[in-house]
Amino acid sequence: MNEKTWNRFAPIYKVFMGKDRKAYEQMYQLIRKTVRRKNVLELAAGTGLIAKNIVQAAKQIEATDYSPKMIEIAKKSNHSSKLHFSIQDACNLPYGENTFDVIIISNALHIMPKPEKALEEIRRVLKPEGILIAPTFTHGQVKAAKKFLVRLMTITGFQVEHKWTSEEYMIFLMKYGWTIKKYKVLNASFPLTYVECQYKV
Repeated sequence: MNEKTWNRFAPIYKVFMGKDRKAYEQMYQLIRKTVRRKNVLELAAGTGLIAKNIVQAAKQIEATDYSPKMIEIAKKSNHSSKLHFSIQDACNLPYGENTFDVIIISNALHIMPKPEKALEEIRRVLKPEGILIAPTFTHGQVKAAKKFLVRLMTITGFQVEHKWTSEEYMIFLMKYGWTIKKYKVLNASFPLTYVECQYKV
């Protein structure tokens, strides 16, 4: 999806994601344990759903998205001094090396034409023992009835670049040097594969 499509999608993003509220609540619980008292960077944060639900556990969160409209909406309902929103490209970050304890990129790698570029930047700005949290919809294991929904999303501009199964997604991460520390498949509109990993030096 290009920037214009995301900007157009931003006003209904929260409503759209609401259909998977139960899975997201499970995901928040998992994330809170890992970000407790940590400096966190979230990439592709959208309107800040995850950041706003975990910020009380974290030390500080920098939440970013490359869509100005997404960030505009996120800022309007931000009531925490520990949470800052900014417009950034996940593949070209302005932060120094070894800056963050935890980096979150949720439901984004599967829609990136070259997700390995984002992983390269993540590796650069993440501390050596830091944790990458990368939950992603794994469309490759959806049943036939939901494949129509994937096609419909494509028609409306939501392009899924990688239709991984959970296993294929983890193999992809390992291919680029990440060691899987924890994973869980959550029941959502599409299987949501929650993954925590560290870079293997």
